[in-house]
Amino acid sequence: MKNKEQIKVSGDNVEKVKAFSASIAKVKEELAKDVVGQKEIIDNVLIAIVAGGNVLLEGVPGVGKTRLVRSLGKALELPFSRIQFTPDLMPSDVTGTNVITKEADGNMKMVFNKGPIFANLVLADEINRATPKTQSAMLEVMQEHKVTVAKQTYVLSEPFFVMATENPIEQDGTYPLPEAQMDRFMFKLIVDFPSIEELADIVNMTQITMDETATAVIDGPTVLEMRELAKTVPVIGEVLNYAVKLVSGTHPELADTSDTAKKYVKYGASPRAAQALITAAKVRALMNGNYNVSYEDINALAYPVLRHRIKVNYNAVSDNVTVDGVIGMLLNEYKKYAK
Repeated sequence: MKNKEQIKVSGDNVEKVKAFSASIAKVKEELAKDVVGQKEIIDNVLIAIVAGGNVLLEGVPGVGKTRLVRSLGKALELPFSRIQFTPDLMPSDVTGTNVITKEADGNMKMVFNKGPIFANLVLADEINRATPKTQSAMLEVMQEHKVTVAKQTYVLSEPFFVMATENPIEQDGTYPLPEAQMDRFMFKLIVDFPSIEELADIVNMTQITMDETATAVIDGPTVLEMRELAKTVPVIGEVLNYAVKLVSGTHPELADTSDTAKKYVKYGASPRAAQALITAAKVRALMNGNYNVSYEDINALAYPVLRHRIKVNYNAVSDNVTVDGVIGMLLNEYKKYAK
């Protein structure tokens, strides 16, 4: 499926697109030193970082989620922080707290001790094990990149990125993430168990060293420059209309919705889904050396953008239809608009 219109690209933009895709290629090359396989996961994580979004990873333990974020921190030359979410974790353990300290002159002073959320790359490990009160402390951070403690607001340094993990086989002692927090994640990615060949490579790699060996190839300011370039990528009307119809088609209550939603969806995606689709598609286009968003970009990102924003109903459960299955049906139903 191709766009109806051809976007004319100036010579200056051609060089910028080449530099963008070259920078991403360098980061991927460094990550390959520490992470085996997971190419689609790496691509989508890089898209989210450049686009300014957060990522929710679901997968069994030991598939390299922590290693990926640490390697990213090294390749992008950004501070990394890990928060292990547990039932007894308090909001102040995440954001930080005010403490009273005694100065040299004997006077007492209130000082804010920053929590682990004050980093550029934050791994929120097993985020659904924390209580709803602690989870709510992440809402402002993930959406506005700010922390408010005792009526004082602190702005986090950019770029800021949260990668949260949840374990699908760990059910005891977990708290479901509220829809409002799920909506703060640009993507939900499923990390599959490695193949036999990849598992052998992982074993061989970790026999040499358990430390990450990636080296810095770009820095934070460069990531922000790449983000600004992505914002300038044009989206023709037909592609924008397709993305909007796709998101709207997840709502069973709308009169002109999809047959799939009417049959299998309990509630659909929020407007943030449409924003995420277009924003991420611009970055994906640049990564592939293009200066315009295509239908392929929208289709490729529909799964990670929509799978955590759609709730299936009893009919889907009865028919063994998963959320990804529903998204696939939606893409097939709306392909008539992608011509």
